[in-house]
Amino acid sequence: MDDGTGPARRINSVAIIGAGTMGAGIAAVSAKAGCRVLLLDVDEAAAQRACDSVDADFQALVSIGSVDDRLDDIAGYDWVCEAVIEDLATKRELFERLEAARSDGSVISSNTSGIPLRQISEGMSERFRRDVAITHFFNPVQVMKLFELVPGSDTEPEVIEAFARFGAERLGKGVVHAKDTVNFIGNRIGCYFMLSGLHQAKPFLADGMTPETIDAVLGAPVGLPPTGLYGLIDLIGLDVMELVGANLAQNLPPGDRGLEFAQFPAAEQAMAARGQLGRKTGGGFSRRLRLDDGTRKTETFDLVTGEWRAATEPDLEGVPAELGAVLFADSPQGELARHIFGGTLAYAADLVPEIADDIANIDNAIRWGFNWVHGPFEMLDHLGPARVVDFLHGVGAPLPAMLATLEASGQPTFYSRSADGARQQLMPDGTVAPVAGTPVEG
Repeated sequence: MDDGTGPARRINSVAIIGAGTMGAGIAAVSAKAGCRVLLLDVDEAAAQRACDSVDADFQALVSIGSVDDRLDDIAGYDWVCEAVIEDLATKRELFERLEAARSDGSVISSNTSGIPLRQISEGMSERFRRDVAITHFFNPVQVMKLFELVPGSDTEPEVIEAFARFGAERLGKGVVHAKDTVNFIGNRIGCYFMLSGLHQAKPFLADGMTPETIDAVLGAPVGLPPTGLYGLIDLIGLDVMELVGANLAQNLPPGDRGLEFAQFPAAEQAMAARGQLGRKTGGGFSRRLRLDDGTRKTETFDLVTGEWRAATEPDLEGVPAELGAVLFADSPQGELARHIFGGTLAYAADLVPEIADDIANIDNAIRWGFNWVHGPFEMLDHLGPARVVDFLHGVGAPLPAMLATLEASGQPTFYSRSADGARQQLMPDGTVAPVAGTPVEG
């Protein structure tokens, strides 16, 4: 916070380089917040198309141009935001040009979804390293609440404070403070769910469980959106997920459980190779066909036979209605939920303090970024941590780090209330601390 001892950074104008989906979204929310916006792209026509997508009431705040023609104009903007393709060499080359053109006192950032900041800033000037951060929005920017904020090792605290204040107060986003680790928080855990799910669903498919049933079990019964597993990947695209996997394979720390799932299984590799990517290509794991009579038919891609077939109803017989109860069900659906969703909860519980200093930032990232009903630690509290610990002990599984910390602390849950009603959280060292930004209930 600004304590009055020095000048606080203020963001009232934004220069965005890259007018694709993300750049256009950042321009739209910034203009709506009343900021003056400069939107540049290699192709001025692309910048114009992005500007056209901004709400008509705010388009007057947006000016456009090409990078070659108007790069020097970024000197007149408080925040310079890079939103180009996810390629490290391209980003570094662009940042060299941006750093030479921007003004003193401005802040600069990348909207990368997973490239560590240390790789972007290595060898850059002291001024750049002091003023740079990751400012990662989720798509669509105008809708999704999550705003991940990642400092570098040399980033000035006042820079992070400026971004946090702007994100929360001007853009109305939910700010999550992450660390400079691969894929940050949201995508580190959310993509683990998806990539591990593709692998761990295989024996269930081989035993006759349908993709429809898998998606249904990994939806409302565990507090996830109805897209489940395959539907979510269809929405994102196998091409995007393949790039995510490659980034994880290169940057995950040794011994991380995500490494064994970073590469697609054979069937999904074949789908990606032939361009069967998801909704963007008219079909991935499912597709909608328009018949000659004007009606529509939904088909499912059978990952076992490699053939399309008519979609079927999911088999949820015996799946408890109570949220999360399926994780303890003695059924194939319960086993599936334990392996994929339960495995994701365990993975998240092993990532503190590696990817965030506390559990609240992780829970917020997953709720705001992936629309879970509860974040991982909130879900563990809902299930009953003692019951989860007893189950893991019963099957001889090691306790994830934060569950072990909880057991050692003697606390019954990850979250609690202080005497004055403030929400508290268990910290990685076993102490209890307030959840930042939580009002006292009176």
